[in-house]
Amino acid sequence: MNAPPPTTDLAERYGAPAPWRRTALVTGIAVLAVVFVGWVAWAAWSHGTPTVESELAAYDVTGEHAATAVVEVSVDDDADASCRVRALAEDHSIVGELAFTPTDGRNDVEVRTERRATSVELIGCTTPDQQRPR
Repeated sequence: MNAPPPTTDLAERYGAPAPWRRTALVTGIAVLAVVFVGWVAWAAWSHGTPTVESELAAYDVTGEHAATAVVEVSVDDDADASCRVRALAEDHSIVGELAFTPTDGRNDVEVRTERRATSVELIGCTTPDQQRPR
């Protein structure tokens, strides 16, 4: 019967890893995790607190070539905001559009149309720092 081969220590055979490598790896991963969590928190706060927000409260088609809209706007004091409203016809084509500088609170605007509109939609408000309409 054959005897089993002699057992050898793998560290003697292949060499042991440096003791600081595991600590460096864990520290590196921890730093990357903290940076990532910080970035996610910043992005959530940045996008969760817009400079300007708007909502279409009401609209009325007042004639063949006009429609009015009531837009509620919440804008910071020092923000340079711009809002956009569109009037749509029955076939969903754009028949009028208006860009206006809002004030904080209720904004009554009149959109001139090329033909009779059936609805008005609020595209949203933007600032130089907030390019996505809200």
